[in-house]
Amino acid sequence: MKLTFDQSQYFSVPEKLLSILNTELAKLTEPESNSTGITFNFRDPDYSADKGGFHPVEIRLNKHNNQWQFEYITDFSFQSFPYPELVKEIDICFHSKEVSTFYGVGMNKRESDEFIKHFLGNFITYVEMEVFTVRIGFD
Repeated sequence: MKLTFDQSQYFSVPEKLLSILNTELAKLTEPESNSTGITFNFRDPDYSADKGGFHPVEIRLNKHNNQWQFEYITDFSFQSFPYPELVKEIDICFHSKEVSTFYGVGMNKRESDEFIKHFLGNFITYVEMEVFTVRIGFD
């Protein structure tokens, strides 16, 4: 199963990310080709509130008119003390056309595009460093 992406979404993503998602999907022995939604979970098995590490990232895709669209890309981190909880630190919502962070919302389109470019550039580097285990869910 190879994903064909809708390139006309409000926020653009690097071709390298599209390639990464297709590569991860190709590793599955039996991907569910009739699915209308796919969730990719990238996790650093050593990430913890005490030791730090690479934040977990979740990417959600939905199928629309035989093309895959991004619904969201979310970066999670441990926050608060003394009882840290895993919360959204960065949330890129493609439907509402908003980028929000743990610290607030309010970026215009240019700021959002720059932020996404930097964030996804870092994320791609971490994937290439092989710091994550990946789980894929279908629905």
